[in-house]
Amino acid sequence: MKPIDLRSDTVTLPTQAMRDAMASAEVGDDVYGEDPTIRRLEEMAAALVGKEAALFVPSGTMANQIALRIHTRPGDVVLAGENSHVLRYEAGAAAALWGLQIETVGRGGLFGADELLAVVPPKDVHCAPATLVSLENTHNAGGGRVWPSEQQAEVARAASSLGLAVHLDGARLFNAAAAANLPASTLAAPFDTVSFCLSKGLGAPVGSLVCGSAAHVGEAHRVRKMLGGGMRQAGIVAAAGIHALENNVERLGEDHANAARLAAGLADLGLDVDATPETNIVMFRVPDMGKFLKNAGERGVLIGIFDAERLRAVTHLGVSRSDVDEALSRLAG
Repeated sequence: MKPIDLRSDTVTLPTQAMRDAMASAEVGDDVYGEDPTIRRLEEMAAALVGKEAALFVPSGTMANQIALRIHTRPGDVVLAGENSHVLRYEAGAAAALWGLQIETVGRGGLFGADELLAVVPPKDVHCAPATLVSLENTHNAGGGRVWPSEQQAEVARAASSLGLAVHLDGARLFNAAAAANLPASTLAAPFDTVSFCLSKGLGAPVGSLVCGSAAHVGEAHRVRKMLGGGMRQAGIVAAAGIHALENNVERLGEDHANAARLAAGLADLGLDVDATPETNIVMFRVPDMGKFLKNAGERGVLIGIFDAERLRAVTHLGVSRSDVDEALSRLAG
């Protein structure tokens, strides 16, 4: 029985075409700036999100932490949506590495300009100063929610009016762009820095990009070095990222349609589904998580625990429409 893995869109495997691109990649020493495949990927990434420059790094967590470092000083406050990745899922790195406090804005991951302005600390010697606002699009903990383009632009304008930098954690930025029917560059436009992952919905085995001005990316080079992120002849994995950007962006709508189909099927089975998914993440609840996951696993359907109340199922390029139907059939049985 073929397993159907819905735990995350990070579980995808390289296609043969991607493996061929990796095997034939031209490489050099990237720490010296001499890997032509990485340079091509960085140029492509910067152009796609409308920024001057980009830097290839091993992971989304490193990408976000680099951005946080270049916009802040120890003791500063970063303002971010509830349950943001930078707060909940990066192992306390902001505090441990850079001495930052992260304070949340709004509920459910998204927030408005008024909500932001209401929580900015006063300029008082007793208060840690806020210097950065971080948005997450799509918002993972919110079930792959997409920020409305004008709403995030209003938040960015409000932050800029107070002299705060703005960073976009765009781990699934291209999912957001597909759902909004907008170019990724439009969603990235209001931000000083943008990160996005190649290893989630885009299907590459590893890697993320930090994008921004030439000056910011210049600073990011040093921070990457501090974190041990210089990967030498990494054009081998950068080639997978190029292949992903060239071949796996346009198909993201298929994942979104499959997620909607999965959510409807789970609801038909009597499960408590949060809402019709906006992108490729389905959140739902069951009376007994342990029993449900055991039964699902025995039937070859892998689903992840998201928090104490919810399970998460994620569609991706390794899951077809027929796989969704088969997964629902197995769960019903």
